[in-house]
Amino acid sequence: MPHAPTVFMFSGQGSHYFQMGRELYERNEIFRRCMARLDAIACAMAGQSVIETIYSPRHKSETFDRTLLTHPAIFMVEYSLAQSLMAAGVKPDLTLGASLGTFAAATIAGWLSVEDAMAAVLKQAIAFETCCEPGGIIAVLADPTLMDERVFREHCELAGINFASHFAVSMAQAAVPVIEAHLSHRQIVFQRLPVSFAFHSRWIEEAQAPFESFMRSSVRCTRGPLPLVCCELGRPLESASELSFWRVVRHPIRFREAIACLEQRGMHRYIDVGPAGTLAMFLKYQLTAATQSTVHAILTPLGQDQKNFARLLSDVGVESPH
Repeated sequence: MPHAPTVFMFSGQGSHYFQMGRELYERNEIFRRCMARLDAIACAMAGQSVIETIYSPRHKSETFDRTLLTHPAIFMVEYSLAQSLMAAGVKPDLTLGASLGTFAAATIAGWLSVEDAMAAVLKQAIAFETCCEPGGIIAVLADPTLMDERVFREHCELAGINFASHFAVSMAQAAVPVIEAHLSHRQIVFQRLPVSFAFHSRWIEEAQAPFESFMRSSVRCTRGPLPLVCCELGRPLESASELSFWRVVRHPIRFREAIACLEQRGMHRYIDVGPAGTLAMFLKYQLTAATQSTVHAILTPLGQDQKNFARLLSDVGVESPH
């Protein structure tokens, strides 16, 4: 069988929850060390420990939607998991970032330093909280042509298409109950994501100027040694600038197109390095029965993180560390 390039996939807002990665934090030294390193940056910039927040005595089902904490929490968990995998011998040939996950994808691919990426994630969260009105995102299990209906055109913008029958919409906070009532009346399955802002829509545009100003003055971005697949473009990036890292949270997520682009090039080993296995789940609905590609998830709200980590190492032929 030919070599299947390994893709590390990084998800964004909405894939987080309290206690994410707890088992690895307690049992994996690399994961714990990376989390502590990044938490020091968070404490210095935001004045609060993200680790203490994630692993506070709260149930994973409780709402976790403070952007100043969820933004860095997602980045920290994804970066720490990726470093743990690489230390164990599982290394990516390319990375894929969806929305906020692009920061971790760019870091692992060598396009950003981890310190710059962590600072950028925090500065972006601060810009949202300082400049933007509250909003929400609803994931909808239906054909994206539903967006043609008047109620959606008037109140929402398309946040992304994940596979043929799953998309997400962003809206101002006042429109959330309107859209939920409409979907309930139509008996369409939906889920409100645990976010406080309408990412991927016009309702966050006030945050663009301060975020891009910070990126221009403080962050160095250069093309890294690994290809970086951008779900805002639906294909690999050729180059990146401060505008690139704004566009990934402002424009719709084109995950379906990004995967189609990769599949045209042949089989891949897709590893979801996000907190919830969200992108792995989307892939299972998108990949055809004819594909030779494989899909792997590690962290999920159901737990068994260490078991899933060891299973992945076994699947790729790497001996699990003791």
